[in-house]
Amino acid sequence: MQPTEKARVSIPFPSRWGIHAEIAGRPMIWGVLIINSIIDNRVSGAVNFRGTLIPINGYWNESAKQISFDSPYATYSGNLTMFDNSTTRIRHLILTGRVIMKPPSLLAGRNGTWVATTDTSLTGSAVSNNDLPPVGAFLTSNILHRGLER
Repeated sequence: MQPTEKARVSIPFPSRWGIHAEIAGRPMIWGVLIINSIIDNRVSGAVNFRGTLIPINGYWNESAKQISFDSPYATYSGNLTMFDNSTTRIRHLILTGRVIMKPPSLLAGRNGTWVATTDTSLTGSAVSNNDLPPVGAFLTSNILHRGLER
């Protein structure tokens, strides 16, 4: 494979995800995570909080289903989980993890959690799972489907 070729990865791209973060145990912000590309395990895109696109760059580990990326204000790390609904033929993708705020953020040094969700059409057989997605999966999904990202 050539260095610039796209390898098949579990995260669709380009894609839009509803995202929510809690810092120091307090719900902080809702927004949109945009993943423009994942090429050679390198992630590029943006987060949009309060109408401002903030660039992100990071890494994707396909075998471990782990993502990490930085914005100018925070460092995010997390894992991908998939929940399939074979009745509606929808695959729900959920990224959950930790966030650490960094300068110049006013919350520099504080940490918390984040969840981001998106969905795609289910192709092939469903991924077997016995768990329900976290509540945040449904709330962040509403961001995308109701246009609350403004």
